[in-house]
Amino acid sequence: MTGDDDDRDLLRRWRTNGDEQARLELVERTLPLARTLARRYANKGEALDDLEQVAALGLVKAIDRFDLGRDVRFTTFAVPTIAGEIKRHFRDRGWMIRVPRDVQELSARLSIVRDRLTREAGRSPTVDQLAKAAHAGIEQVLEALAAADAYRALSLDEPLGEGLEALDTIGGDDLGFERVEQRHMLRSGLTHLPAREREILHLRFYEGLTQREIADRVGVSQMHVSRLIRQSVARLREAADDPA
Repeated sequence: MTGDDDDRDLLRRWRTNGDEQARLELVERTLPLARTLARRYANKGEALDDLEQVAALGLVKAIDRFDLGRDVRFTTFAVPTIAGEIKRHFRDRGWMIRVPRDVQELSARLSIVRDRLTREAGRSPTVDQLAKAAHAGIEQVLEALAAADAYRALSLDEPLGEGLEALDTIGGDDLGFERVEQRHMLRSGLTHLPAREREILHLRFYEGLTQREIADRVGVSQMHVSRLIRQSVARLREAADDPA
């Protein structure tokens, strides 16, 4: 039985029999997915704990709204539902104190710039780097960063300059959501593999060992390791491609 089969079985028990335990179990199974989505919105002015609570609420809504008659994975439906709940949370928040409009705009622009520079360099940028990338003075950047303490969220229509609005910082399609779902399905598929196969895949793809090194580690032939890897990957691919 695939991970989605398990999800649908729990959904049927909840919808048909009102089985609260099944609903709770489904929440626990998919809560890591919700938390991962919440972390994608971190560092935008809201505490991660609050975002995780909002994401969990979105997950519960997805469970209650999912149509079992649709030929779609539950997680495929849940991801945009949870993301939408998080965006609504930002939409309903505002600045706690009055901050000048230009400082608000720079603060929002810095959020975009900081994320980009962090991805490019693999570390947080310095104030000087932020200032150069945002075409602003160092004192302006420091003021905007300090003002972020009063931040909850801009109006989604708030202009940021260069044709951007605040919605552009948190809205739009994000391929990361698809990767989140793929990781969730992979994790679910791995739980159905025998312990030895999970260990071999971990050694091969996480620790980067060669097939010969794996064979020596687990005490089997290299040919057998190769066969188990092909077999395991085929099972995971089959589980991921199965829409049921």
